[in-house]
Amino acid sequence: MSQDPTRPEGGEPHSWEELLRSMMGPEAAEEAMRAMRASGLDPEAMSRAAGLPADRNQLMMMIGQMQQLLASGGGDPVNWRLAHDLARQTAHTGGDPSVTAAEAERVRSALSVADLWLDAATDLGPAGGRYEAWSRADWVERTLPTWKRLSEPVATSVSQALVETIEAQAEHLPPEFRAMASQMGPVEGMLRQLGGAVFGMQVGQAVGTLAREAFGPADTGLPLVEEPATALVPANVADFTEGLDAPAEEVRLFLAVREVAHARLFAHVPWLRAHLLGIVEAYAREITIDTEAMEEAVRGIDPTDPEQLREAFSGGVFALEQSPAQKAALVRLETALALVEGWVEEVTAQAVAPHLPHAVPLREMLRRRRATGGPAEQTFATLVGLELRPRRLREAATLWASLGAERGTAERDALWSHPDLMPTPEELDDPKSFVATRRAARAAEEDVDAALAALLGGTLPEAAGAPGSETPGTDAPGSETPGMDRPGTDTPGTDVDPETDDPTDEGDQPAR
Repeated sequence: MSQDPTRPEGGEPHSWEELLRSMMGPEAAEEAMRAMRASGLDPEAMSRAAGLPADRNQLMMMIGQMQQLLASGGGDPVNWRLAHDLARQTAHTGGDPSVTAAEAERVRSALSVADLWLDAATDLGPAGGRYEAWSRADWVERTLPTWKRLSEPVATSVSQALVETIEAQAEHLPPEFRAMASQMGPVEGMLRQLGGAVFGMQVGQAVGTLAREAFGPADTGLPLVEEPATALVPANVADFTEGLDAPAEEVRLFLAVREVAHARLFAHVPWLRAHLLGIVEAYAREITIDTEAMEEAVRGIDPTDPEQLREAFSGGVFALEQSPAQKAALVRLETALALVEGWVEEVTAQAVAPHLPHAVPLREMLRRRRATGGPAEQTFATLVGLELRPRRLREAATLWASLGAERGTAERDALWSHPDLMPTPEELDDPKSFVATRRAARAAEEDVDAALAALLGGTLPEAAGAPGSETPGTDAPGSETPGMDRPGTDTPGTDVDPETDDPTDEGDQPAR
């Protein structure tokens, strides 16, 4: 390669050239630099104008950050390698101790006892599979595939909006910067990689934070694992237990019953997982981006600084406008999450009541935990505009309790057999009257079915005795039974055989 004529012999490359090399490779960067010099552009002046550090160590650190952002993104809307690594790092914040053999045995014992207790509270059988104790890193690894499914539709919209926003702002750059950009080839691909990296950072942050809080794979209310899994995260259970009046063993058993109840429900209701995830995906497909908020964010950040990008996303600058379809999806999701959590809460209360003295305060504490939402849920709300909270948990729990008390466990659990049988948002408005409302609706349907069957079978009284139901002249002679006609119902002279006319008919009596 020829010596750069603007660089002193033995001197270091300009900051701008170093940056271009990191982004474009040596050959493309060399060509871009020659084109810039041919246009009369001074790379050193451009470095100062762009705010690139003069110190080589600082520059190389910045270039390394940029390379990490753009590396291994592929064509996906999310840089999943970056998301995975950041999720693991975030989950490890504050420590992620390995699960000891003693801890694993305590978890397996608690989950086994929970299964035995639940046999008396629900007709849904055990989920099957192994009882497991997970580290926080395990939680990340096992749930990340589902997060990928949920977040990619949103990331696609965000990435496209980011590209359009930056390209629109590029029109206002000085001429020398626009000339440089034109020599860099297709910028759109690089911007999409940048968007995928930024969204990967956000997903990784959210998943890693959740991994520090979740008790198990079903703690968010969403079924985050494809295969049946019953597990607890001992480190998170221990953190939750600190400061409570209840013994650690009692807290572990209570949380184990909740996890086992979730596992049974998702294992024996085959439509439920697809139903819940489908609602989230339906919301994501309708997503639109608040471009004004995005423009404001991009205007104030350095795209080469990963920390600024992460803070911008975490601050909710990518506000999501809700369409009518999205609002309807949110109502369905809130209702479904409330019904799942309400059922789990009710069967857990029944299962632990004879065994755990602190069951009632623990139940109320978990209700408050779900109602307020922790930093993980707030992060996820910023990420995709959804809150993973069952807002109507109390109403749903009341409904399941009333149904079980009036109709029994079998009929209560039978509602999960089909999505059309599930309580509606309107029925949650008055949960105690759910049984009476459904009974009245069922009685009305049975009346309609009976009437329709009678009509089709010709057994309705109205159909058999309706005027005109007899065809004139079809009565066989002597077919009428004397005394069965109502007075005045025969028209004189209309009978086929006058001699067999009923003498009691008023119309046939001789005049007096």
